[in-house]
Amino acid sequence: MGITSLDIALLFLSGVLVKKALSRPSAAPLPPGPRGWPLLGNLLDMPTSREWLTFADWGRKWGDIVSISMFGHCMVVVNSMQMAIDMLEKEGAIYSDRPVMEMGGELVGWKTTLVLVPYGARFRNYRKLFHQTIGTQSSMAKFYPGGELETRRFLKRVLENPDDLNAHVRKTAGSIILRISHGYKVKESDDPFVNMADIATEQFALSTAPGGFLVNLVPVLKYIPSWFPGAGFKKTAAEWAVSLAKMANDPHQFVKEQMAHGVAEDSFTSRLLSEPGLTEEQEFDIKWSAASLYSGGADTTVASVNAFFLAMALHPEVMRKAQEEIDSVIGNERLPCFADRPNLPYVNAVQLEVFRWHSVAPTGVPHRVMEDNIFNGFFIPKGALVIPNIWGMTHDPNVYPNPTAFQPERFLGSKPAPDPKLMTFGFGRRICPGRVLADASVFMSIAMSLAVFNITVSDKDAAPVHEQMTGTISHPKPFKCSITARSSKAAELILSDRDD
Repeated sequence: MGITSLDIALLFLSGVLVKKALSRPSAAPLPPGPRGWPLLGNLLDMPTSREWLTFADWGRKWGDIVSISMFGHCMVVVNSMQMAIDMLEKEGAIYSDRPVMEMGGELVGWKTTLVLVPYGARFRNYRKLFHQTIGTQSSMAKFYPGGELETRRFLKRVLENPDDLNAHVRKTAGSIILRISHGYKVKESDDPFVNMADIATEQFALSTAPGGFLVNLVPVLKYIPSWFPGAGFKKTAAEWAVSLAKMANDPHQFVKEQMAHGVAEDSFTSRLLSEPGLTEEQEFDIKWSAASLYSGGADTTVASVNAFFLAMALHPEVMRKAQEEIDSVIGNERLPCFADRPNLPYVNAVQLEVFRWHSVAPTGVPHRVMEDNIFNGFFIPKGALVIPNIWGMTHDPNVYPNPTAFQPERFLGSKPAPDPKLMTFGFGRRICPGRVLADASVFMSIAMSLAVFNITVSDKDAAPVHEQMTGTISHPKPFKCSITARSSKAAELILSDRDD
């Protein structure tokens, strides 16, 4: 019998394992974790859905830092906020690369966006472009009026058709970001840019989930031919690559056409494209950084706002307390605006609890180690993937007692709990550069909605439950709730508010 390609692959993998074993410093062990099998390692232990729950179980059994291996490649799971800060921030110089994610990054093409771009010159340029446009409160201030306008439009849509909440949330998130990224005003119904971005971001979540596609765990599978049994992921990747390209190209071309006719709105893209002497590479970075702004912010904001509505339906006592604060500070003659935020501590606490209670990116996006490192007495090999279990951190009962309960009060008083934004937006040099925008957008949706709506469990349906769906971006399990105007005065305020 001749030597097959499987024989060659197994021989190669055996060589990798021997090389790794020989190169490991004997003085420092890998972090503890579940025992694996020869060659396969912990492949069979890797969950295919809701990975954060398994990672948290490993943390309870083996500690705050756990390691597994698959075909000799090391993966480290961090379940502690402080340990993630010590590793990913304090030693960020070697913990800031991104892994090669075969399905989402390589085959679909998300490696061109900020979330997966390798650590290097392009990454630094993207972040510089973001920082000067939306990286601080002062740079974001000029965009707040547009965000408030789109949120008022959201209130009208919900009042007119409360049963279509998720669609309204998606449209509003897309409207705010597209205004900032491309100066684009979303159409009231069936907007092509919003639809295209929704499709692409959903595909991102599925293609980058740790256990979503086997090729992410066994990269050699990318070389099998498309006709081979089990290679259906390659056809899927080709289709999803088209969606991603349209999400980046079409809005960028829209801005260029608007600029050519002298009618372009002020935006991230128009400002950068107006710089003289742009090279082809510079324009490439502008296009993909703008696409990164949308893809990184729209879906996460949708998940947070939907989680807020679910939380209010399940916890009417929290809703009433927040409404009492808004009534006492603002009254019922106008809607809240972003400038009111410092005077609404309980509403702020509601937002913090939404971020903690529902982890939008429960396992973050993996970091890749750029050189061998000894951390906390453990050996972390070059090339290892580090996954911060953000859900585990925000549901750690030692930090947040009774973590499954929705309790905004935990962020008030003389000894408030740690701000979940220290975790939910990522760590170190890979922290989300659009966090100021996301934070502001979610706050405005929460404050304005509380001011005018009562959100309750629908009488005709069973009470909803809070369950996070699988994906790099995790949405609440679909739910139904009843949304009505708090009063005739509230309805009048929604319908009479300026909309231009």
